[in-house]
Amino acid sequence: MIVTEILGNLHDADAAGAYEGHHRERVVLPSADLAKRIQRVRTDHGTEIGIRLSPGAADLRDGDILAAQPPEGTTRGNLIVVSVEATDVLVIAPRTVGEALFTAHSLGNRHLQAQFFGAESEFGRAAGQDVMVCQYDHTVRDFLDRHGVPYTREERVMAVPFRHAEHTH
Repeated sequence: MIVTEILGNLHDADAAGAYEGHHRERVVLPSADLAKRIQRVRTDHGTEIGIRLSPGAADLRDGDILAAQPPEGTTRGNLIVVSVEATDVLVIAPRTVGEALFTAHSLGNRHLQAQFFGAESEFGRAAGQDVMVCQYDHTVRDFLDRHGVPYTREERVMAVPFRHAEHTH
């Protein structure tokens, strides 16, 4: 089977309701593979599938439905769904705007991939403020410790893969 489009996402209420009761096979992917357009994967039930998304397609996300078979008679329908592995991340919560700018500038000079979340997000709620999240790296941890910038190390499923931004100097 070759998947060329995403049928929906189980985190969306409409899709979750439409596929309620379906048996689910999971394709477990690391966050880095979410941006790959062409790949061969295997479900947790051993089903091998190819993914060939168009160049303009959105990145894969946790809960994306790759294939769906409707129920027949007394049998349940079947879904093949993306399940993203947790990523080892640092959730950085600077105390001041100055500390945030210093940290972002310093880590940006390392071409570090980072994502920013507001205080209302699941990342920010725990810290009670806006946060920056990056993949765990011991040199980043050492930098944060050396400069006294608050952070926590967590295992999190990232909705968006970390990727390097293209740039020039």
